[in-house]
Amino acid sequence: MQQTGHYGAALVAYAPVGFVVAVLLSAELAAVSGFVAIGLSVLPDVDMKTARIAHRGVTHTVHFAVLVGVILGLTGILVGVQTNFGAPFVLGSLGLVIGTIAVASHIAVDALTPMGVDPLFTGNRYSLSVTTAADPVANYALFCLGVTAIVLAAGLASVVVA
Repeated sequence: MQQTGHYGAALVAYAPVGFVVAVLLSAELAAVSGFVAIGLSVLPDVDMKTARIAHRGVTHTVHFAVLVGVILGLTGILVGVQTNFGAPFVLGSLGLVIGTIAVASHIAVDALTPMGVDPLFTGNRYSLSVTTAADPVANYALFCLGVTAIVLAAGLASVVVA
């Protein structure tokens, strides 16, 4: 998929997390976390910028998703320790979840295309062949679905908190 589709998929995956963060922690942290998820959602395509890594190879695996989650989780712990922004465990846990779901959403959406993905890096590709990666209708539909999910999550959170 293209960036637009990946942004939408990340928003769909993040919406339930954002709801919980907004209700239990703060709307501001939920918003910042959402932008981080959007930014990380295209990270697996870094493989397109180098000839050393095959496209939809190692960066499109569950292993990579967990690695990104662990790195973001450790970053959250450091932020919590170095500042009064939040409890280290909470920020670390949130980082782990955001990093993992951002990359996992990318992998899931790429599985919709004929090229598919090898999520376990075993040599077995999986593809639902629903749409091509360049299909603008599919990409914008995913984006609209993501925006709708995040708006509903934010609206519901504001009602619960009020």
